[in-house]
Amino acid sequence: MWGSTLPLCVIIMSVSSANIAWQQPEQVHLSYTGRPATMTVTWTTFSWTPSVVEYSPLPGPPSFNLTAYGSATLFVDGGPKHRRMFIHRVTLENLNPGQRYVYHCGSVLGWSPQFYFRALQVGSSWGPRLAVFGDMGNENPQSLSRLQKETQMEMYDAIFHVGDFAYDMDEDDAQVGDEFMRQIESVAAYVPYMTCPGNHEEAYNFSNYRNRFSMPGNTEGLWYSWDLGPAHIISFSTEVYFYLKYGLELVAEQYLWLQKDLQKATSRDHRSEQPWIITMAHRPMYCTNFDGDDCSKPDSTIRTGLPGGQYALEDLFYKYGVDLEIWAHEHSYERLWPVYNCTVYKGSPQAPYTDPTAPVHITTGSAGCRERLDPFFPLHREWSAVRIEDYGYTRIHIANKTHIHIQQVSDDLGGDIVDDIWLIKDKR
Repeated sequence: MWGSTLPLCVIIMSVSSANIAWQQPEQVHLSYTGRPATMTVTWTTFSWTPSVVEYSPLPGPPSFNLTAYGSATLFVDGGPKHRRMFIHRVTLENLNPGQRYVYHCGSVLGWSPQFYFRALQVGSSWGPRLAVFGDMGNENPQSLSRLQKETQMEMYDAIFHVGDFAYDMDEDDAQVGDEFMRQIESVAAYVPYMTCPGNHEEAYNFSNYRNRFSMPGNTEGLWYSWDLGPAHIISFSTEVYFYLKYGLELVAEQYLWLQKDLQKATSRDHRSEQPWIITMAHRPMYCTNFDGDDCSKPDSTIRTGLPGGQYALEDLFYKYGVDLEIWAHEHSYERLWPVYNCTVYKGSPQAPYTDPTAPVHITTGSAGCRERLDPFFPLHREWSAVRIEDYGYTRIHIANKTHIHIQQVSDDLGGDIVDDIWLIKDKR
């Protein structure tokens, strides 16, 4: 009869297996640095290891003849268990534009599976293809399988996730965040996965968001910008307006940064190369959803600012000629007519999106989560052009310096295109 004490070899094997699991890379995702010919690879381990990416150009069998090194940062979750994990970041430099690469990440203590990516083109004479969505959780991530397939078919040059991840990343001592990052790896390990914070990231001063992602700039992804083909992309945080316990100075700091960035983006030399200015942030200025959210109010905070009109964003974006504003938060899809101050500014009655004189707003927050879909208010608003209450995501093709193609994909309808417009500006 066996005794209750395990043999020493079994104990050693168990400890060794646990160590291997802690050292194994997971939650791999890419992000663009904002600098040409670069890409950052980010991943997680649960004990410290070196941070190494081995990669090689395709076609041909993986030789992993190129090596890049980075660093690991300890992240301690704010939950009761104070779970510890190491976030690894390695930036690949001197990539050949448009070249496909195969890579894996980790160290001699454990390697990830192999993934591949295509280095971004440089300059403004190419047309980036984007998948854009917000509000995707672990439960009911309905659009994920279609996004997985289309990403691995190389339909996209980048993914924009416009806030709200996992539902919620901090839940269950951040283990829900781990599960989400494992799920999204099948998309985010193949194309740059660019993000902005949403309200579901608020816990512990947005610590899971700040630590898990690697966005350009030095504000831990709360706000940043970069040039992508013929467009200047600005990602910012709407959440600084709603969680003032973390400091009013964040609102002021971001607003000042937005002013300076827009001034630079609208300089003659910059706008001749990147004529399109596109913003992305989580909570919309406008919506017609029947849920009492900020965007459903006549003077929404994001549009008109804090009391007294402080740090109002609509006037700022109108002043600098922002073309397209991408939002999420509402679990539905809504396209607006070109609008400023609740007034429609169509290019013409026949061609409303040709040379409009106000920004176009798209809200795309129905990728799929446990909170399900948000209904619309029965009454129509004059600035709302299209409202769709089903699961899906948005494709945006920045075709060239004069044309942007916007399509809404319905996952409920098996991938059918349920909205389709061209945003055109011939007058520059």
